[in-house]
Amino acid sequence: GGTIHIGYFDQHSENLLDAMNESQRVIDYIKDVAEYVETADGTQISASQMLEKFLFPGNQQYAPVYKLSGGEKRRLFLLKVLMSAPNVLILDEPTNDLDVQTLAVLEEYLEEFNGCVIVVSHDRYFLDRTVDRIFAFEGVGNLRQYPGNYSLYIDYKEVEAATKKAVAVAEKSKETSVKPKKSERVSWDKNKQRKLSSKEKREYENLEKKITQLEAEKAKTENELYNAPPGEVSEVQKLHEKVESLEKEIDTATERWLELAEINS
Repeated sequence: GGTIHIGYFDQHSENLLDAMNESQRVIDYIKDVAEYVETADGTQISASQMLEKFLFPGNQQYAPVYKLSGGEKRRLFLLKVLMSAPNVLILDEPTNDLDVQTLAVLEEYLEEFNGCVIVVSHDRYFLDRTVDRIFAFEGVGNLRQYPGNYSLYIDYKEVEAATKKAVAVAEKSKETSVKPKKSERVSWDKNKQRKLSSKEKREYENLEKKITQLEAEKAKTENELYNAPPGEVSEVQKLHEKVESLEKEIDTATERWLELAEINS
C-alpha cells in the first residue's frame, strides 16, 4: 500500500557502493537522504548522531567517501538505508557483508526499530537475536511459519521429528506381530496363555480413550503454538514445553496399550 516504505540492504551491497560519489563527504552522503531520523519513542536523532552510533567518529564524518575501507562503505550504505526511515526493512544475508562490531550496533538498533524486519540469513545466532517468527521453506513451494526465534524453531523440529518416529513405530507395532527370540519365548508364551484381568481390561479400554484425548490436546496446543503472537517468547516456550510433555504422556500410554494389546490378542 501507499503507507509502506521499504528499505533494502542487499547481500551484494558492494555493487551499490560503486555508485557512490566517492568525493562526497561521509556526512553529506547521509544528509542527502535525511537530516534526522525518528526513533520508536518519537526522539529525533541527527545524521551526525546516527553516524556516531554506527561507528563513524566526528573527524571521519567529514572525510571523503573514497578514504573509507570496503567494510566502512558497506556500513555507510546500511546507515543510508536506515536513514530513509523505512517501516519495512529487508536484510538479505547481512552477516555476509558486515563486521562483528557493525552487527552488534545493528542488533541494538533493531531492538528499537518501529516497523517490520524481514531477514534472510543462514546465521542462526543473528536470527536468535533479531527475529520473533521464522518462515521456513519445507519441500517444493511449501512455506511454513513458526513463532519464536531460530533456537525455538530447531527445538520444535526436533520434537516434531521425534513424534513422527514414535507414531511410525507405534503403527508398525500395531500392524505387524514380531516373532520373539528363543530367550523371550517363555515369557511371551505365558502372556499368550493368560488373559487380561478385569482391571487390565478397564485399563486397556481407558488407555484407548486417553491416547485419543492426549492426541487431540496435542493438536490443539500445536495450533496455539503456530498462531502465537510475535514477540510472546515466554508464551511460545510454555507451549513448546506443553507439547513435549504431551508427547511423553502419549509415548508412555501407547507403550502400555501395546503391552496389553499383545496379551489381549
